[in-house]
Amino acid sequence: FDYHRQHGTRIKVMRIFNTYGPKMDPNDGRVVSNFIVQALQGQDITIYGDGSQTRSFCFKDDLLNGMQALMNSDNAITGPINIGNPIEFTIKELAEAVIAQVDTKSQIVYKPLPSDDPTRRKPDITKAKEILNWEPKIKLEEGLKPTIEYFAKLLAGEIQL
Repeated sequence: FDYHRQHGTRIKVMRIFNTYGPKMDPNDGRVVSNFIVQALQGQDITIYGDGSQTRSFCFKDDLLNGMQALMNSDNAITGPINIGNPIEFTIKELAEAVIAQVDTKSQIVYKPLPSDDPTRRKPDITKAKEILNWEPKIKLEEGLKPTIEYFAKLLAGEIQL
């Protein structure tokens, strides 16, 4: 913003919220990749807390479309603009959705919730809708399918990270 104010540099500022999809690192510590890898390996799926905390998950294609919409917007639009999916799922619902799509014997296990873990994360995408005419289109269950397929191939050594 300083370069924009001082030098008139064209800028675009985006806040990216939880994004998932193929090409994720299996060890990135994100809940989607953790749950999928655990399920594919037949390990128990670890939920911290009681699983009622919520998150929203944006499939990578939707994120890229939002990014492109912002980059192609008028120069006067600088942001910040939130890009993410405002539909919330509990962590338990995510675990159950992964188990439903993976042929696994994984069970859900619960561990204590870290004190710094927020109970809710939901982006307000009002500006993205109004200014960019953008909103996510891909439902969680739909995006999980290619993500699970990617991780299955990666874990089987059929593709490289």
